[in-house]
Amino acid sequence: MKEEFFTYTLPNGIRGIHRNVSSGAARCALIIGAGSRDELKNEYGIAHFAEHGLFKGTTRRKSYQVNCRLENLGGELNAFTTKEDTTVHATVLRSDLSKAVELLSDVVFNSTFPDKELDKEREVIVDEINTYKDSPMDMIYDTFEDMLFEGSELGHNILGRKRDLMRHDSAALHRFVERTHTTDQMVFASIGAISNSRIEQVAARYFADKSATTRNYTRTAPLAYRQFDNQIIKHTHQAHCIIGNRAYSINEDKRLPFSLLINILGGPCANSRLNVNVREKNGLSYNIEASYTPYSDAGMAVIYFSSEHCNADHCRQIIDDEIRKLQSVRLTTRQLAMAKRQYIAQMTISTEGNEGYMLGIGRSLLVHGEVDTLEEAYKKINAVTAEQIMEVANEIFTNNSTLIYR
Repeated sequence: MKEEFFTYTLPNGIRGIHRNVSSGAARCALIIGAGSRDELKNEYGIAHFAEHGLFKGTTRRKSYQVNCRLENLGGELNAFTTKEDTTVHATVLRSDLSKAVELLSDVVFNSTFPDKELDKEREVIVDEINTYKDSPMDMIYDTFEDMLFEGSELGHNILGRKRDLMRHDSAALHRFVERTHTTDQMVFASIGAISNSRIEQVAARYFADKSATTRNYTRTAPLAYRQFDNQIIKHTHQAHCIIGNRAYSINEDKRLPFSLLINILGGPCANSRLNVNVREKNGLSYNIEASYTPYSDAGMAVIYFSSEHCNADHCRQIIDDEIRKLQSVRLTTRQLAMAKRQYIAQMTISTEGNEGYMLGIGRSLLVHGEVDTLEEAYKKINAVTAEQIMEVANEIFTNNSTLIYR
C-alpha cells in the first residue's frame, strides 16, 4: 500500500496493517466487522454481551487468568462494540507484544462463554444500562438514532434491554459469534517499534492456523428517511435537544467536505459557529456540539445542546440561523483556508495518540481496503471548495428531525 503502512494478508483471509513508530510501548487490536446491526431481531444486545463474554474464559484460561495476563505485565486489555464493529485491543511494552497477540487470539477464537460467568456479567451490563439511563445527554443520542433509522438494522441501541439479556445464554453467544465473527471480516492492526517482518511473523504464529470463514449474509440498507419532531417528557433539570438528519456513508466522497462543515458548525474548538453564537455571545448553553457518524451504507449528522428549559427555543432559532447561513452564504477564501488549517491540525495532533491512530487505520482497511497517508488526506482536505460546503449543507441539513427531552 503506502510506505507509511505495512499491510499483509494471512492465508485464512485475516488482513494486517502495521505502522512502525518509535515507542517503548506496542499496541495491537483485532477489529471484527460485526456489531449491533448484525443482530437478528431476537438477538438485540447480544453483540455487546458477546464482547463482554470474550473475557469470561477460554479453552485455555479462566476469567481471572484472562484479566491478569497483561495487567501483571503492566499492560492492559480492553474491548468495545459499535453498531458495525467489535474491537479487542491491547497495550504492552514492546518486548511483550507476542504475549498480547497470543491473548487476543485466545479470547477471540477460543472463548467458551460459560453460563455461570455470563450470569454475573448480565448484572454488570444491567448496571451499565442503568448508568446510561441516568444520563440524558447519552440517552438522547441513542433515542434519536433509533428514530432516525426506525425499522432498520441500525435502529436499535447497542446495549439492548434488560429483558433481552436474560435470554442470551452461552449457546446463543456461540451462534452469534460463529455467524458474524468471520475471518474475512477481521483486521489485525498494530503500531510500535516492531519491524514489518517481525509483526507479520507474530500475527501468522497466532492467527494463521484459524480456519478460514466467510460471511454468508449481507446487511440490509436502512429504510427510507421519515422526518419527525418529537418531544419526550423526562422531568430533567435541563432541556436536552438533538437536531439532525441522515448523512453520507463512509464510502461516499462527500463525507470529507461534510466533515469539514461539521467542524466549522459545531466542532470541538471554541471558535465553532455554534459555540460562539449560542454559548459565548448569548450564554444560553454549556454543552453544544455537532457530530457526524458515518456507517457503511448510511450516516447520521446531529447537533446537540442542553440548556435551561426557557432557553431551548432561542437555542434552536440560533442553530437554524447558522445552518441557513452555511447553506446560502459562500465561505470566503480566508474563512475556508482557516477552516482547513484547523481541521488538518486537529487530524495531525490526533495521530500523536498511537492507540487511536492504530484503531483508525485498522477500521479504514476493514471498510475501504486501503488507508490514506496523512499527506494524501491533507491533499483531499485542501481540495474541498466553498461550493461543496454549501452543497452538502443543503443536502443534509434540510428537512431536519428534532428530539427534545423536557
